Amino acid sequence: MKTVLIIDDEDKLRSLLSRIIKAEGFEVLEASDCKSGLRQMENQDIDAVLCDVRLPDGNGVEMIGLLKAKNRLAEIVLLTANGNIGDGVQAIKNGAMDYIVKGDDNDKILPLLSRAVEKAHLEKKVRKLEAIVSTKFSFDSIIGESQVLKDVIGLAKKVSQTDTVVLLTGETGTGKEVFAQAIHHNGARAAKNFVALNCSAFGREMMESELFGDKQGAFTGAFRDKKGLLEEAHNGTLFLDEIGEMPLELQAKLLRVLETHEFIKVGDTRPTKSNFRLIAATNRDLKAESEQKKFRADLYFRLNVFQILLPPLRERVKDIALLVNFFLNHFAEQTNKKNLGYSKDFLKRLESYEWIGNIRELKNAIERAVIVSDQELQPESLPFNIQQSIPSKSHHLSAFSMASIEKLHIQKVLNYCHGNKAETARLLEIGIATLYRKIEEYGIQKQAH
Repeated sequence: MKTVLIIDDEDKLRSLLSRIIKAEGFEVLEASDCKSGLRQMENQDIDAVLCDVRLPDGNGVEMIGLLKAKNRLAEIVLLTANGNIGDGVQAIKNGAMDYIVKGDDNDKILPLLSRAVEKAHLEKKVRKLEAIVSTKFSFDSIIGESQVLKDVIGLAKKVSQTDTVVLLTGETGTGKEVFAQAIHHNGARAAKNFVALNCSAFGREMMESELFGDKQGAFTGAFRDKKGLLEEAHNGTLFLDEIGEMPLELQAKLLRVLETHEFIKVGDTRPTKSNFRLIAATNRDLKAESEQKKFRADLYFRLNVFQILLPPLRERVKDIALLVNFFLNHFAEQTNKKNLGYSKDFLKRLESYEWIGNIRELKNAIERAVIVSDQELQPESLPFNIQQSIPSKSHHLSAFSMASIEKLHIQKVLNYCHGNKAETARLLEIGIATLYRKIEEYGIQKQAH
């Protein structure tokens, strides 16, 4: 509904304006002085205010701030019997949309109110969308109550209030982009762009074009200037996922950009400036890779200003039930299946599984279980590899036992070698048969990339 408040002490004029405005489909409220006008603003959802300058208990120009304090999205138009340039200028400075003279500008009132209401409605929609985005990407939206997760969220909250470079590390599927989004949307750059690039998704030339942009004619097919993600991220945040996959040549260029906040587009000769914040993520050990010359050491030290290690799901067993409930409700709604629950055995199986793919793997497992189930989710609804898995011994081992430490070390080396068992055995200095026996004994799986 389009709601207008008229504040004027002249009863006849106020009544006349009210009838005219109502005839155009507006809902109209009336007040004869400042006090009653402010009371209406407090109790009603008002889009626009038509306010006289001279009122029995105050001045309309001075009242703008009080009206905005009650409803900052409402648009205010001042009416005056005698136009005064000084009052008009001050009214606009105080936040009024316009300042018009009674009699002379009567034909402007309805078009002006229509624009005012439209502007107020648009602003309300924007605020609503901003609230939805803010809620979606808030730290409160990250599901879990385990202490290890709370500690990580605490670090992320602190760094979100700065412009410091952040390096998010941890296994695949632990939610690195979720944390990057939360850091951005809870910081000073929240109103600006969050731009993401997965460095494993492009070859060197395509990645350079995506990152830096290119000039028209730079290569065959470059028919117009193209903005790169560095330029798109100006005053916002650039998120580089899987940064360990970035070619060494581009790493050198990125390092220079981080130092100067200037870059040169492909095919250009002049630098372009971009004031962006960088958040990078990787599931690799960049320190080890820099020592092996597989990643630039200078870039690693530039990125490693504030590192946050995201815990794997197997270290957050307490959070699995919460995540299951969340994904179950989500997919049940998508598939229009109501009143779905799950058995104790179903949850027990999930809590004893290793979750090499972490939250992403759990999400996929619940989606499948919901699709194949009509009532209570059972272990049989889960993917075959989870049904057949041997319960993780890690839950029964002391964190300080030699077996627990050996298992963790083998897992890390296997992930580092991308599942290559021969290379893993060579680095561990054990026989390949011994490695296979250890993998089977501990239920170790290669981490997906």
